[in-house]
Amino acid sequence: MISSRQLWLWLGVIFCASFAVLGWLGRDIFMQAPPVPSRVATTQGTTLYTKADIQDGREVWQTLGGMELGTVWGHGGYVAPDWGADWLHRESTALLDIWARREHGMPFAKLGRERQAALRQRLQTELRANSYDPETDTITVSADRALAIARVARHYSRLFSGDTALHGLRVDYAIPERTLINDHDRADLGAFFFWTAWSSVTQRPGQAISYTNNWPHDPLVGNVPSASLGIWSIASVLFLIAGVGWLTWYQARRGEEDLPEAPARDPLLALTPTPSMKATTKYFVTVVGLFLTQVLLGAITAHYAVEGQDFYGIALSDMIPYALTRTWHTQLGIFWIATAWLATGLYVAPMLSGHEPKYQRLGVNVLWVALLIVVIGSFAGEWLGIQQKLGHGAGNFWFGHMGLEFVDLGRFWAILLFAGLMIWLALVGRALWPALKTPSESRGLIAMVFVSTVCIGLFFGAALTWGRHSSLSMIEYFRWWVVHLWVEGFFEVFATAVIALIFSGLGLVRARAANTAVVFSTAVFLTGGILGTLHHLYFAGTTTPIIAWGAMFSALEVVPLSLLGVEAFNNYRMTKAAPWVQTYKWPILFFVAVSFWNLVGAGILGFSINPPISLYYVQGLNLTPSHGHAALFGVYGMLGIGLMLFCLRTAFREAAWSDAILKPTFWTLNLGLGAMVFFSLVPSGLYQAYHSITHGFWYARSPAVVHSRVMETLVWMRVPGDIVFSMGAVLLALFMARLLLRGRGIYATHSVPDLLPAE
Repeated sequence: MISSRQLWLWLGVIFCASFAVLGWLGRDIFMQAPPVPSRVATTQGTTLYTKADIQDGREVWQTLGGMELGTVWGHGGYVAPDWGADWLHRESTALLDIWARREHGMPFAKLGRERQAALRQRLQTELRANSYDPETDTITVSADRALAIARVARHYSRLFSGDTALHGLRVDYAIPERTLINDHDRADLGAFFFWTAWSSVTQRPGQAISYTNNWPHDPLVGNVPSASLGIWSIASVLFLIAGVGWLTWYQARRGEEDLPEAPARDPLLALTPTPSMKATTKYFVTVVGLFLTQVLLGAITAHYAVEGQDFYGIALSDMIPYALTRTWHTQLGIFWIATAWLATGLYVAPMLSGHEPKYQRLGVNVLWVALLIVVIGSFAGEWLGIQQKLGHGAGNFWFGHMGLEFVDLGRFWAILLFAGLMIWLALVGRALWPALKTPSESRGLIAMVFVSTVCIGLFFGAALTWGRHSSLSMIEYFRWWVVHLWVEGFFEVFATAVIALIFSGLGLVRARAANTAVVFSTAVFLTGGILGTLHHLYFAGTTTPIIAWGAMFSALEVVPLSLLGVEAFNNYRMTKAAPWVQTYKWPILFFVAVSFWNLVGAGILGFSINPPISLYYVQGLNLTPSHGHAALFGVYGMLGIGLMLFCLRTAFREAAWSDAILKPTFWTLNLGLGAMVFFSLVPSGLYQAYHSITHGFWYARSPAVVHSRVMETLVWMRVPGDIVFSMGAVLLALFMARLLLRGRGIYATHSVPDLLPAE
């Protein structure tokens, strides 16, 4: 048996080594990112675009919602097209038609097969050749290609204006009318879209793959999977099998830990919430309010996939277009889940240490106000940004819409949120400090809570690393530090440690055994989790080493999920340990649901898209949100609700509690989520995947597929699951309202029990 001290040593080595490699690969991304040239010019010397045009175009794109309106390099929303893939295919067909009409007097589609094949080969030679000259910092294109570029640019200029001829396409894409009223802004937007397409098809110097590893799939231009995608996909599966085998062997060798005999009565029955613990109740009310709002916005966002500019005939897009509802929907998911976990930290810290620091309640109240300011302020800024009220420069960057999925808030609001997390770190740390200094069997678990608290506070700082004109590849690199490492990584470590402390505090597991299990599981999880971040970056202007490291270590992320059935069973068994444990039945069952959705959402659905060859075809299709919904809400949302219910259960007495409401809440949330994922998102993702493989990614994201009868039927098939899920959200709100109305003044009045068993 490995000692706890050895496990902590291994955890430290894994942490440092993983971030060393991640940093080294980040340098490689920086050095090898697709160049943004000083100008794009024709062979005759005519300038088509300048660097300023491309950079300004990216800022225009960000004010439109950025990744929330269509995708770039496969990341973002799914109703509008991937702009780079769409531009690339339109430019290709335009160039083929120019050649066919000039040389054969007829459109390309009417040519014989031999002539078409000859022109397609010529097209690939023209587009894939790297004409970027680093000495002059110039991309050079032929006169014919410049003509094709001009035609596609006119299309986009008309699309984002009020051109009535393209009204139907705007409805299909969920784009409001007259989105951009300035001709120059529309021209700059086209420059940015051209650059994303250019980077997707142009081969790296001395290599036979494009800057985006031949993504998106489009056989017309020679974008087909490279050998490295297949090789590293096979290797990742073998690595996964080996990891699962090792973990199973380790668990069998270790044996099952004997559980202690449950106490005769609830150890927390005499708990008296301190003033700061009571002050966290407003956080949980906020959690429920934000959750309800997210559900409402999710319904509107999903419906835009059918009507585009309306919600059941109501014209909403002028005020809250699809890009905005999707922004708020995704951002609220992060906000309410994070708020639940932050509140849990504030609640359990004094409970664990038996110490209420001076002015702790004031700090808790100030932090709550600060969080509200960030939520309301960032939402207002995003609305102003999308409504084109803040311009396309510094104003939008600082206060408006960043246009980057999950981190859409402007830099000013991000700084405020980072400051709030520093306050939270200080509040939790000062409350935990007495427990950290006191020798006990639980001190290792408390140390893990503290370490994860530090990481949660600091790692959001990755959202502050990029500037207005930073490389898009580097922005993606650090954006996934926030989404993958901050949300999916250190919050999960924090929650795992807190749950272990809960069970040890209740006397249901031995603190020493729980400490060893948590450190071991954290070491296993972070072994894959840190470098597994790279699987999001396969096609973000990165090189083959990113694919290799990302494929292998993202496979390891699935390894600990292989034994989640055991964890779910053990958690469920806790409810049978003693009659009084039924008091915590529903918080524990939400933890059981976390294990289930971790296996299904993160494990099965996650690994179905993670191997490079799989993600090559399905990135940016509906298999991605099927994994996202099942993992984000199924794991982190259920976890947040479970932690919230535990805190509330120890704060309020029987008279205010209602298991009769929590039972349908639990089942409607889980069944509704399952119906949403498996009746709609997964089938629609598979339908798109078929077309991506057989025709090309551009076609899978085109109106011909997205608004086909099959896809729109599958969108409507979300409705039953959405209704059931919404009922769960409403029931949770009803439970909270009843708790508050009936629970006033009935907090426990006994002394705080000692939750820190002595050595």
